[in-house]
Amino acid sequence: MAEARTLDALVVGAGFAGLYMLIKLREDGFSAQGVEAGSGVGGTWFWNRYPGARCDIPSLEYSYSFDPELEQEWDWTERYAAQGEILSYIEHVAAKYDLKRSIDFETRVTSAVWNEETGRWLVETDRGKAFDVQFLILATGALSEPKLPDLPNLDAFKGPVLFTAKWDDSVDLKGKNICHFGTGSSGIQAVAAMSDYASHLTVFQRTPSYAVPANNRPLEAGEQEAAKAHYQEMRKVARHSPLGFASPPRPGKAKEFAPKDREQRLEEAWNAGTTGLLNAFEDLLFDAESNEQAAVFARRKIAETVDDPEMVRKLTPVYPLGSRRLCSEIGFYEALNKPNVELVDVREEKVVEITANEVVTDQDRYPADAITIATGFDACTGAIKAIELVGRDGQRIAEEWADGPRAYLGLAISGFPNLFAITGPGSPSVLSNVIISIEQHVEWVARCLTDMRESGDTVIEADAQAEQDWMHHVDEVAHMTLFPAADSWYMGKTRDGKQVFMPYVGGVGAYREKCDQVREAGYEGFVLSHAPVGAEELTPHT
Repeated sequence: MAEARTLDALVVGAGFAGLYMLIKLREDGFSAQGVEAGSGVGGTWFWNRYPGARCDIPSLEYSYSFDPELEQEWDWTERYAAQGEILSYIEHVAAKYDLKRSIDFETRVTSAVWNEETGRWLVETDRGKAFDVQFLILATGALSEPKLPDLPNLDAFKGPVLFTAKWDDSVDLKGKNICHFGTGSSGIQAVAAMSDYASHLTVFQRTPSYAVPANNRPLEAGEQEAAKAHYQEMRKVARHSPLGFASPPRPGKAKEFAPKDREQRLEEAWNAGTTGLLNAFEDLLFDAESNEQAAVFARRKIAETVDDPEMVRKLTPVYPLGSRRLCSEIGFYEALNKPNVELVDVREEKVVEITANEVVTDQDRYPADAITIATGFDACTGAIKAIELVGRDGQRIAEEWADGPRAYLGLAISGFPNLFAITGPGSPSVLSNVIISIEQHVEWVARCLTDMRESGDTVIEADAQAEQDWMHHVDEVAHMTLFPAADSWYMGKTRDGKQVFMPYVGGVGAYREKCDQVREAGYEGFVLSHAPVGAEELTPHT
């Protein structure tokens, strides 16, 4: 291992979070370096190059808000930008702020060990580089570590196996027999695109999704200019809204509307784009009766789009609308009507073997020249657990999180001093406009480091009781909603099989206020010290 480079901070990841963190650290006078596994910036949008990849948040809102000049100079072409356009935007940001010179690309952090005596982290990489840093900031993304499906004997397959989250776009799938696994957000997009050129496409589904038409289109003349004229007002509303959008849920409870009026509003919401349906009424995520009214509407829309009644049965979700991620679709249901596409429900037809050129179930055999996989992620925690992260007294993050992820405010982890996770478990992250949540986290962390520099404190750590109380609050708030009614990746698993809810559903605005209150109260719930000392000597700031 090379001699460790000494820095104030190391930022792991070069997506939206990592880039903005580097910008803020430079701006505030800290020495900082970024480390990124990919060969370029972009994070999610670097890796997810699968056919049909597109954002499900309107482009005008899925963008940085910290720089008014940046807002004005960038022009989007579509209502929902495709992967390539978003990556071009991120590359533009990296160039504008000259960030690439501060990032080591094609470099993975393999381990990070807390040094009790120095009060610093020793970080090692797979390139032999090492860093001695006061602060370790993980901007690794909540949805970045793919989850492998349980496909028996997959190693026997002789053709290409492609993951949507790590797509190899050099592989030509045109005219091929493709067996695809997964019908979540990425899978729905990929299926629609691949159906256009596959010789035959077999879609293996475990759990059907509610998919709402994106109603994507080119941005109309004057539309972008109008938004830019009011960008700051839009952003202010978004920062204090429940989900981080400029258009909050419409008032009124679905169950209290007359059927005709309710139908009209749901129809308007269905045609408004992906986020529109959940915004149709204010109580859809809280009231089972109101939710069922909207769910029945969505199920009927699926039935109206798909020709085969048996396929409709397989595609129709029975869980509450929105309790699993609401997906954005452009041609997914229409794709399933094509003669070269078929749907297999793996709950009813179990996959028993993968051969050199087939997927074999307990009922049939499906030819495959290629296998594509979109079975989701080890959400919120996977990319962090992938690092050999050793904290105070030898605590290892993978072991500590075996009984469910824990983090105070989704930002800091007890036993792991001077470590921050951007949009970690216990923050709004994946249940919000994530760019709004990223900016809030980055700005809070930067301000915290600045405050510590001014006060002379050198070590900060989440208090164990404060962390426990916060995670209890996160779970308590989740159970006031319909989210726990579905088995979803929002739920983390403990070693004894119990489930814990990971994202904070109390609202982006309410969460922002809580973080601000913590800081204003002298970092309540954190432990600060002026010098590295043993854990037993630290006193929480309360």
